This record gives sequence, structure tokens and C-alpha cells, in this order.
Amino acid sequence: MVVTVFRSRLRPEHAEEFQQLADRMLTLARGMPGFISYDTYLSEDGERASIVAFESVEHLRGWREHPEHAEAMRIGRERYYSRYDLIVADPLRESHFERTPWEGDTGESSDPRR
Repeated sequence: MVVTVFRSRLRPEHAEEFQQLADRMLTLARGMPGFISYDTYLSEDGERASIVAFESVEHLRGWREHPEHAEAMRIGRERYYSRYDLIVADPLRESHFERTPWEGDTGESSDPRR
């Protein structure tokens, strides 16, 4: 798996217009071979962080080089972003946890340590 962290700030005068393009790019990315996930977070001060995962560097390269995405990146630099930072990483380790509820589990505990 390869993970991309894209931190950015939008130019406020183009935020609504940007969202239309972002929605299109997400639809396109989800249809790409090797796509795993996409999540975006917005901080109180307006910084955005998007985390995108693909199965391999080759799959990520296919996304990066897709003509429609390449054009969107160009437009983003010209029109939408005031700044951005891009980090591509190969995770060193993965760990997962998910609580599996059992019958009668309310999610609450009478144990004060939990």
C-alpha cells in the first residue's frame, strides 16, 4: 500500500467552484485500479488534509498521470490553492482495531477505568 497525504489551503474566493472539481476527482479516483480509500479533514483554521491510499506505487502513478487528474492538478495550482504540501509514503507498519459488539452490549461500561 502507498499513502498520499495532501495538506492544502484554498483561496476562499474559489471554494465552491473547487468543490465541484473535487467531487469529480473523487468519483474518478474511486474507479481507478488499485484505489483503496480517500478521506478529507478540515481544521478550524481552514487547512485541509486529504489521505488517499492505493495498492501500489504503480497504481498511484496511474492516478497521478490520468489526463483528467493532471488537468485538475494544473487548474488547482493556477486557481484554487493558496498553498499545499504533498507527502507520499510507504507505511512501515499497519495496525487495525474494531470493536465487535456482542448481544446486550450498549457500548457503556460500569468499570470506571474504561
